[in-house]
Amino acid sequence: MTGFGLDERNSMILYSYRRCPYAMRSRMALKYAGIEVEHREIELRNKPQSMLLASPKGTVPVFCMGDTVLDQSVDIMRWAIEQSDPDAWGNADDAIAQAWIGKNDGPFKVLLDHYKYPNRFSELDQAVVLNEALQIMLLPMEQSLQATQYLMGNRMTWVDIAIFPFIRQFSMVDPKRFENLPIPAVKKWLAQLLESELFHSVMHKYPVWRD
Repeated sequence: MTGFGLDERNSMILYSYRRCPYAMRSRMALKYAGIEVEHREIELRNKPQSMLLASPKGTVPVFCMGDTVLDQSVDIMRWAIEQSDPDAWGNADDAIAQAWIGKNDGPFKVLLDHYKYPNRFSELDQAVVLNEALQIMLLPMEQSLQATQYLMGNRMTWVDIAIFPFIRQFSMVDPKRFENLPIPAVKKWLAQLLESELFHSVMHKYPVWRD
């Protein structure tokens, strides 16, 4: 896709939910790229019909540009960076990037849900879940971040932003336990992103959108 004119930019709509990690990474990419959108904060128990008409799957984010709809967060991120990429976030080896994203959005996200909602998965041992999360995601990240400042080298890329909201969510389940994990480089990386102006700029509270 090519860039958009001012009128078309003003017609861009993002259905979002503040705490959703998929929506969060989409908001960060759009903000980074300087793309202004009409933010529509949804209520999970009462999703707006306009969003469901645009994307029947019923999950955020949903990004609408006229007749074009992107309802996968990675697609939104990639599109945003194609429009504007001032710090070269897109300069990342695609195969390695896809490996990180596949690991994060696949097995780690499953473990994150198991860890975050123990009452839903009472048959699971939380210590085992935590150990699996360490082995699958957190320790490989630690190894990478011991060698370079970011996951794909010494410059931030879209991969760091794509994974960050999920690690943030994981760290918040049990902050004391997370602080005791042997992953100092991951904790430093996480703290840097948590303190960033970009993160704070996309975490404003919006009133719930009603059709």
